[in-house]
Amino acid sequence: MGGSAHSASDTGSARPEAAAGATRPRRRQARGEARITQLLKAAANVFCTNGYTAASTNAIAREAGVSPGTLYQFFPNKEAIAVELGDQLLNRWRETYGAAFLPDHLTLPLDRMLDATLDPLIAFNCENPAFTVLMHGSEIPGITQGHDALHMTMLDRVEAILGDYLPDTPPAQITRIANMIFILFKGGLDLIMAHEGDERDAYIRELKTALLRYLEPLVC
Repeated sequence: MGGSAHSASDTGSARPEAAAGATRPRRRQARGEARITQLLKAAANVFCTNGYTAASTNAIAREAGVSPGTLYQFFPNKEAIAVELGDQLLNRWRETYGAAFLPDHLTLPLDRMLDATLDPLIAFNCENPAFTVLMHGSEIPGITQGHDALHMTMLDRVEAILGDYLPDTPPAQITRIANMIFILFKGGLDLIMAHEGDERDAYIRELKTALLRYLEPLVC
């Protein structure tokens, strides 16, 4: 019975240790994920302030409030940070344009359809300025290729929507119209991103007006 009591005691004392051991990796992982999030947020700020080329791992570590050694525990160099941040932003952008180009939007009047489509796209870019910096300023193949592929997917979607609105229009003209819409949107977005507050809101209205006046004679 003494042996049994000893075994029960060993078992009882081992259980808390086993439970603690089971939770420690999860805690370490959670701390690691939090640190990665902190570093990526800092990198986004540094990329927006300094540009990708001029940014450094030391500046990112300083922005994050950690030592360079801590940064290197998670990322070997600046490019690795940019790739991770770029992947996350591309995934969010896919979700955003998926919500922007909904079939239900085709049933709306043209001005409201533009609101429903453009508002989430503009909001994403305003909330994530590092997206533009990385997609157009980093020249990292994995990022630029992902962005180019996504651009083509969105262009195909715009052409499909135009095809629904303009069923009798030749495909070549649909493609030209879609490309023009993209150029207008990109130019307008650059102006929107360069301003804040009321001036930004004014440029958003100007972009929507330009697209409406371009599309209205074609659609109506």
